[in-house]
Amino acid sequence: MYDETQLKIIDATMTLIIEKGYSGATTKNIAALAGVNECTIFRRFREKKEIVLAALKMPQWNPGLKKENFVYRGELKEDLLSFAKVYSEKVTPRMVKISIGLRAAELEGVALSGIMQVPMIFKEVLIEYFSMMQERGLIKVCDMEAIALQFISMNFGFVFLDASFGNKLVGVRKEDYIRTSVAVFADGISVK
Repeated sequence: MYDETQLKIIDATMTLIIEKGYSGATTKNIAALAGVNECTIFRRFREKKEIVLAALKMPQWNPGLKKENFVYRGELKEDLLSFAKVYSEKVTPRMVKISIGLRAAELEGVALSGIMQVPMIFKEVLIEYFSMMQERGLIKVCDMEAIALQFISMNFGFVFLDASFGNKLVGVRKEDYIRTSVAVFADGISVK
C-alpha cells in the first residue's frame, strides 16, 4: 500500500506526535527523523493531516478494536475481566499518547472519528452486554450508558495514568489492577 519512504514518513510523524503533539511535529522535524528531504514529504503526502490519516489506517498506529474482539458467556465477573483484558491489550499507553498527541484544532473533524472509534465501539458492546445481563436479572436496574461509561473510564483511567506517569504513580501491575477493579465493579452492579 505504501512504499518504504512513505512508511518512514508515517513512522516519523507519529513518533513525533507522541513526543511533541501534532502542532509540535513540524515537517522539518519529520523529514529529519525520517531521513528524507522536507520536499519529499509533500511529494508523497499533500499535507501533514494526510500522513496522520494514513497512519490511523495502520495497525501499529491504531488499536483496531472491533466488536468481535469481545466475547462473553453471561458470567459477569469473567466477562468483564475478559473485556478489560481485551481493552488493555489494544489500548496501550502508546495508543493513549497518540490519541493525546492528535488532539489539535487543525485535526478537528479529520482525525477525531478515528480517535473516537475505540471508545464508541467499547461503549456499544458494554451497553448491549449490560442490557442483556439486566434482562436476565443478573445486574441491577440502572442506566446502561452510565455504567458503560464508568467501566470505560475505569479502564482508560489506568492506561492514561500509566502513559502519563508510569511507575512514578502507578504502583500496581496492570493484571492486578484489572482483577481488583473488575471485581469491585461487578460486585457493585450484580444482583446479590
